[in-house]
Amino acid sequence: MNKILILLGFLLASSFLQAETIKADFKVEFGIIGEIGIANAILTKDDRVYEINVKLKATGIANTLSGGRKEHHISKGHIENGVMVSDYYQVTKSHGSKMTTKLYSINHEEKTVKKEYKRWKNGKLNVDETDTLDFYSADDLLTLYFNLNKKITDKRISKNYTFKAVGAEKQQGEVEVLIPKQLKIKDYKEMLGESDDSWYAKAIVHQDIFSSDKGELLLRIGNDGITQKAVLKDLIFFGDIRAERI
Repeated sequence: MNKILILLGFLLASSFLQAETIKADFKVEFGIIGEIGIANAILTKDDRVYEINVKLKATGIANTLSGGRKEHHISKGHIENGVMVSDYYQVTKSHGSKMTTKLYSINHEEKTVKKEYKRWKNGKLNVDETDTLDFYSADDLLTLYFNLNKKITDKRISKNYTFKAVGAEKQQGEVEVLIPKQLKIKDYKEMLGESDDSWYAKAIVHQDIFSSDKGELLLRIGNDGITQKAVLKDLIFFGDIRAERI
């Protein structure tokens, strides 16, 4: 259950593309259980720099089962040609007496990424590691999705995209995003709702909580760049998870 929160960050895909400063809140539900998590995010940017701040936490029965799982994601960087470029990405996770942090520092001149990993238990630091990733990207997981509106210029043409993102080491940095064929749009509308000012996409998530090799995150994104609804499919034991902007 606690790994569900790791994926809530994806549900914020493209949520802040047009604004200088904006807040967005999402609730996440599963079947008859009801709400199992919430996500709150703020993007602040001008024509030079940006900062994305995302907080995720379990609620209800998920909060009990996960030991009060919380996550905090921060991405900071600069703007190049209207696109966010990550310089720094930090992920902090906590549940019960345990806490971990991952800090990624991106060197664009040398095209390298340094990762610092620390883990605490009962307030005591017991893991402190530093290494260099075997891939480079100007995007982290947050900026990749916030930049989708510029990376995918024609949302009407069915196409498979593969991007690189810092923070996606379990899939060698690769993140797949698919624009569905017109014949499939009906299925997306049934699951995500229908709107004349929306476009649809699917992200492939590689995690061991899926019953299939690749988990599918289906997205309905407004033409203004704001994600309206998402469905995370095929979780083992849990079925589909739904997220909706509130």
